[in-house]
Amino acid sequence: MMLASCADFFEQDSEQVIFTDREHLNSATDTIYSVTGILSKLQVIADRTILLGEARADLVDVTNVTNADLRDIASFNIGDDNIYNQPRDYYAVINNCNYFVEHADTALRNNRNEYIFMREYAAVKAIRAWTYLQLVLNYGSVPFVTQPILTKQEAEADYPRYDLSAVCQYFINDLLPLADRYGREYPAYGDIRSNDSRFFWFPINIVLGDLNLWLASTTGSVSAYREAALRYYKYINERNGLNSFYAAGVNLLTWAPGTSDWETLYSWGNISEYTSERYSEQAELITMIPGDSIPAEGNYSQLRNIFNSTRDNDYKVSLTPSPQMIHISESQVHCCVNESGTAVLYAPQGLPDHLTGDLRFYRTYSEGYARDLATNERIKTQYIEKHSTRNVHIYRKQMIYLRLAEALNGAGYPRMAFQILSQGLNNDVLEEEVLPYVDANDSIFVTQFDFPRSRYGLFTVNHFTGGRTVGNINTMGLHTRGSGWTPLNEFYRLPTDSLLTEEQLRPIQQHYVDSLILNEEALELAFEGTRFYDLMRYALRQQNPGQTMANYVYARRGESNRSAMRSEIKKDIEDQRNWFLNWNGKIGF
Repeated sequence: MMLASCADFFEQDSEQVIFTDREHLNSATDTIYSVTGILSKLQVIADRTILLGEARADLVDVTNVTNADLRDIASFNIGDDNIYNQPRDYYAVINNCNYFVEHADTALRNNRNEYIFMREYAAVKAIRAWTYLQLVLNYGSVPFVTQPILTKQEAEADYPRYDLSAVCQYFINDLLPLADRYGREYPAYGDIRSNDSRFFWFPINIVLGDLNLWLASTTGSVSAYREAALRYYKYINERNGLNSFYAAGVNLLTWAPGTSDWETLYSWGNISEYTSERYSEQAELITMIPGDSIPAEGNYSQLRNIFNSTRDNDYKVSLTPSPQMIHISESQVHCCVNESGTAVLYAPQGLPDHLTGDLRFYRTYSEGYARDLATNERIKTQYIEKHSTRNVHIYRKQMIYLRLAEALNGAGYPRMAFQILSQGLNNDVLEEEVLPYVDANDSIFVTQFDFPRSRYGLFTVNHFTGGRTVGNINTMGLHTRGSGWTPLNEFYRLPTDSLLTEEQLRPIQQHYVDSLILNEEALELAFEGTRFYDLMRYALRQQNPGQTMANYVYARRGESNRSAMRSEIKKDIEDQRNWFLNWNGKIGF
């Protein structure tokens, strides 16, 4: 392993470590302030978590007013002085977490013999793991330290370099002993500055799922894919207590049943539930990093001004949906049925206002005009609903279901992964569509996933055409959220071949479902900061990862502009080392 001095990451006058003059954190006041101090450090990296994940990928493009730092991210030309290339901000979070882990009095008990600070201890360990994962995903190879840096001498020491696989393996081992007991228990701080603090935590089982998913993507480990799937499922199954439920929901946007003019839209529930910050047992939002409410407070998120036309940016945005994003959305075949549910109707191509294909892009993105106050010039405006709040959203429900599908597919269960996209999962679906196609050994794995009908009621074609719900109807395929009634869509089918055995057919199905999941991640999670990393995992599973990544990124402005896009991007993305940032020769490749 390479060695490097980390002095620049741990400046001793930066107040990175909270309460460093105390031997132990053993009072509620010290502990709470230390944890909230860590949360405040997370605010500094919140915007770049989204921007580094979107600007380098294929779903957004720069505009003529984009600042140089953001433009350089999009062109993979990120210098040492780029404001988004500041690894010390990640290490500020990590160092505070290291200090808390080292000094929290985890042996302290209350009069009921319960450990007092173990929830905070587990929460901080999860934050540390998530932050290290973001760091290594962006830099590829990072100095690794798990002890608090408190002196100049310690800051100037040499620390080993860890790559993505090593970081994942370390924190899998670190978090696993905490998962069963503290995977569903979090600090209870109530509302903090009008935000429900239950959204501030990074659930251990989700973080473990991500760590295993990345480990599997880099190593090809089937066991890691299986463990990732089980961790995502464990979060879903225990989100609201042991043996609870956390269904994908039945919110959708489609065309009115029996439509003939393709002008009337029909919604079931609120497809824009991702914007809500109201906590409930079935809330879409899982984790967010809270932001300040005014710019003067220092940790004010600029995402609203980057993605949306506002008075603060003179109605001129810095990132806008790319032609590739529009192509992915409009290339979906939108399937409807008549009012009796007996005949299939397909929405035509060429509809105006982004109404062609999948309707999620239409719902989240809108265009308009404003007037320049000085010149009265008409300015084209845009609004992306996902960035309408001061807080930065990190995890949400549909994301977890998509990653569950990705993990199941990688583990060798494409039929099960496909059902998450097509009609949703419950035990009836598993018994009819999955278990008949697996052998005895695989059936043992599949039956670990328990989605009882009483808790996961399937949305049916009768509900889709406006019929009344009976019982707990809360589960449907994710593709139906924006592309119509997917179970009857003849253009959305799992490959089958009666001349092939199930074993021969499986890799064909896996390849197909992998591409479906990648498209679904674009349709559902566009502009949320995951796209570059979703592309990275997908590319790592292909025979030529560099070529695969390049094919997607260079298509940002459409196939006809691929060569121009390639010349504009300053580095050869076919070289995997160029996927990552570096800084002053001390971090990264």
